[in-house]
Amino acid sequence: MIDEAEDILPDELDDIEPVGQESGELHEHFRVVVDKGQTPMRVDKFLGERIVNSSRNRIQRAADMGYVMANGKPVKSSYKVKPCEVITVMMDRPRYDNDIIPEDIPLDVVYEDEDLMVINKPAGLVVHPGCGNYHGTLVNAIAWHLRDNPEYDPNDPQVGLVHRIDKDTSGLLVVAKTPDAKTHLGLQFFNKTTKRQYNALVWGNFLEDTGRIEGNIARHPKDRMQMAVFSDPEIGKHAVTHYKVLERFGYVTLVECRLETGRTHQIRVHMKHIGHILFNDERYGGNEILKGTHFAKYKQFVHNCFDICPRQALHARTLGFVHPRTGEEMFFTTELPEDMTQLIERWRRWTQQTLSLTPPCEGGE
Repeated sequence: MIDEAEDILPDELDDIEPVGQESGELHEHFRVVVDKGQTPMRVDKFLGERIVNSSRNRIQRAADMGYVMANGKPVKSSYKVKPCEVITVMMDRPRYDNDIIPEDIPLDVVYEDEDLMVINKPAGLVVHPGCGNYHGTLVNAIAWHLRDNPEYDPNDPQVGLVHRIDKDTSGLLVVAKTPDAKTHLGLQFFNKTTKRQYNALVWGNFLEDTGRIEGNIARHPKDRMQMAVFSDPEIGKHAVTHYKVLERFGYVTLVECRLETGRTHQIRVHMKHIGHILFNDERYGGNEILKGTHFAKYKQFVHNCFDICPRQALHARTLGFVHPRTGEEMFFTTELPEDMTQLIERWRRWTQQTLSLTPPCEGGE
């Protein structure tokens, strides 16, 4: 049973012929067994909650062309799924061959031994092959780095990345080189015993120096590329983020975030939830001027800052865990990358030159 998958529907749906008697062999791209307790739900909505980054409209088109099946029979998008049914998406072409191919991509290896590696990922590097990013990823780079290790198979899910960070987030990741290492490290992440701290520059001035954000996170009901916080305890996954103010710049604040859980976009979503969107986070609206004055000089300053750090200002700075073989407490830290360092220094100078000693109120206008 697959609970969630990347978008498996081709962009060129308009060029695909509907399934008919003359159609050739169909290939399974997605399969899910409907839960025993599932209430009746339209199949397009049902699949829309499980196929990431695919719009409901595209799923409807695929269904209406005969590519969505219930127990092996084509169904329309309005079909209501029933408990224990097998829902599949079949296409007239095989799935993309997503074997991991080693690629000579530079890696910043912070630590390595026979069991694991700790890597400092740069912003802009996709972690794992997925929709639209089948090459040039961190996983391809790791496969190249370990190409002479006969025990490491990059296509074996029992080894490799233990956790992920977003493409435009920089910072530390741990890679397991053996199945035992991945099992032990995975349990530490599952049991929330790892230590992970991020630095982020966010919009707005905090009233408190420290705080705790708790709220279930699930995919946004209207924008599949976003996550959102839900008050309903039945929706999403439990998530907790702790934050501490490191430095105030009036209209933006440098904070340290400590993860108690590790959900998709957790810091980005939790910060937006409390009104402090990450600086230049395009997906969540942080690439607009959200705080400050209307003066042209200030607007130009902010846009210059966007150019200096053309991504969400978020860095996975520290990572701690217990070594899976030795039991030793391991703790790693890395300095902020140059784009964030320059960004923070720009705001520091601006604050010193143009703002009074008393930070502006939260309204910021």
